[in-house]
Amino acid sequence: MPDHSSVSTLFSAPPLGNTITVSGWVRTFRNDQFIALSDGSTIRTLQIVIRKENFDDAFLKRINTGTSIRATGKLEKSPGKGQEIELITEELNILGDCDANEFPIQMKRHSLEFLREKAHLRFRTNTFGAVFRIRHHLAFAIHKYFNDHGFFYLHAPVITGSDAEGAGEMFRVTTLDLNNLPKKEDGRVDESLDFFGKSTHLTVSGQLEAELAALALSRVYTFGPTFRAENSNTSRHLAEFWMIEPEVAFNDLVANMDLAEDFLRYCISYALMHCKEDLEFLQEREISEDKMKPVEERQPLPLLQRLQFVSNNTFERLTYSEAIRVLLDSPYYKKKKFKFPVEWGIDLQSEHERYLVEKHFKKPVILTNYPAAIKAFYMRLNEDGKTVAAMDILVPGIGEIIGGSQREERYDVLRRKCQQFQIDEESIWWYLETRKFGSCVHAGFGLGFERLVMFVTGMQNIRDVIPFPRTPQNAAF
Repeated sequence: MPDHSSVSTLFSAPPLGNTITVSGWVRTFRNDQFIALSDGSTIRTLQIVIRKENFDDAFLKRINTGTSIRATGKLEKSPGKGQEIELITEELNILGDCDANEFPIQMKRHSLEFLREKAHLRFRTNTFGAVFRIRHHLAFAIHKYFNDHGFFYLHAPVITGSDAEGAGEMFRVTTLDLNNLPKKEDGRVDESLDFFGKSTHLTVSGQLEAELAALALSRVYTFGPTFRAENSNTSRHLAEFWMIEPEVAFNDLVANMDLAEDFLRYCISYALMHCKEDLEFLQEREISEDKMKPVEERQPLPLLQRLQFVSNNTFERLTYSEAIRVLLDSPYYKKKKFKFPVEWGIDLQSEHERYLVEKHFKKPVILTNYPAAIKAFYMRLNEDGKTVAAMDILVPGIGEIIGGSQREERYDVLRRKCQQFQIDEESIWWYLETRKFGSCVHAGFGLGFERLVMFVTGMQNIRDVIPFPRTPQNAAF
């Protein structure tokens, strides 16, 4: 156990009059007397009061923003404004000096772009301290929800020989000498000499493996890193990100929607309950940022209201075809305010999804039964032969946050879909084989963890909700 108290503990249950020890980093040092100390356990800082006569000038000059210290003294009720308690120092030690002239994280507003270049230090800012504390609580909520609902946590492989999405945008895993690749007589690389004896990649999804386990354990979920080699330098794309993917045997599309809605509302309610101070800070930050943006780019609701909007509302459910009709009948379409076309068969854009949520229904939306051509091969083909039993959950400010489906459990139909999507059956023979041995109706969905963290924190760039973003031409830290 640590030999010091955390700042969050002191604020939640202040042991006034007791002698305690705290450790942390200096945020500010005023008048050579008042230190604002942060240890990262809360967005709050603890005021440390020192008596200048007890320390020489050389010692006091070593205390700067960023300096690591340990302080021991009595915890008292603070007579000043702005803080509830303060520590009257009896002993103060400098654990790590910080050069004030070189330390880049000062007590001023830094741009998020600048802080991405200082990702090794940005945790020390209020913004990123709040974001990553919330990220932790959301991860815990996810595990708690599934554990409490009888799911088993499955560790899906990071290295795979299959492409779950059929997108082909995957990172290659190899031990071959790239400067001296072994070749076959026809000039192709001899992949039989590679470490795994065949072409392998970093996974884009743990779903296919989760399905295998669900067809024995009934209720499983994966929560792990996934990778896309998509060359997209946007605010919504990462090359490395985390996915939550539950799979449930005997669930159909309706049960899948019920699970996804309950799960999402639980996670958001958990954050509202356990991250109140951090969310309030991020809301004030967002309001301040919005004042400098054009009206059309501002958030539709303040952060806390957006979260309550999801946690307190039942979700509107309608088919993709019905949604297309709503969009075609909308004043936005008639006045040509949509940038992207609207017609049956398109993959809906974020502007379409946000219109349905924010303007038309004014509540979260679940769309179902998408055209088969724009969805993955494993989604169950509906009786009309044109659509699949897919579902997407749409929320304000982001659009799609969860995507899922009832899986195709029929062996012959799944084989035909592999052919239509030009997927080599040999690469997923094991997946197809499960449809021959006791197949059953089953369903699941995927939630991009970073997209959830973006929604809950209000951050607008996905690079700001993962500790060390991996993007094209960037693998620093």
